[in-house]
Amino acid sequence: MSKKIVIVPCSGIGKTYGTVSREAAYEVIEELRPETSQLVALSMLVLGEEKARAAVAYSPAITIDGCKLACATKMVQESGGQVARDFAVLDVYRQNRKLKPQGIAELNEGGQQLAHVLAEEISVVVDALQGDENA
Repeated sequence: MSKKIVIVPCSGIGKTYGTVSREAAYEVIEELRPETSQLVALSMLVLGEEKARAAVAYSPAITIDGCKLACATKMVQESGGQVARDFAVLDVYRQNRKLKPQGIAELNEGGQQLAHVLAEEISVVVDALQGDENA
């Protein structure tokens, strides 16, 4: 079997878009693509944790950034990883304005739906990257 695709979501604790990022990542790794994707916590990369660094160094990574700072993308790159695809929650929201996210600890219905749309988009990329590895 191919390597699992690494998903690195934003750690924007206390920020709505950070919550959308993490919820989308959880949906991908737990429900949509559990066999082909794995989560790497941004905090583990920031701390220099060896298993997290190895995961991004040896597998394609998809990052999900909650704001323009793009911390997930930058940290994967600084940890020796290759970002195969980066997603920005704000860009997905701009394409789905009716899904206005609100809440932090618990997202409103719009936020949950936005996370689902994002998770679906990420799943397509996971499938494509798995196909590239098997080619």
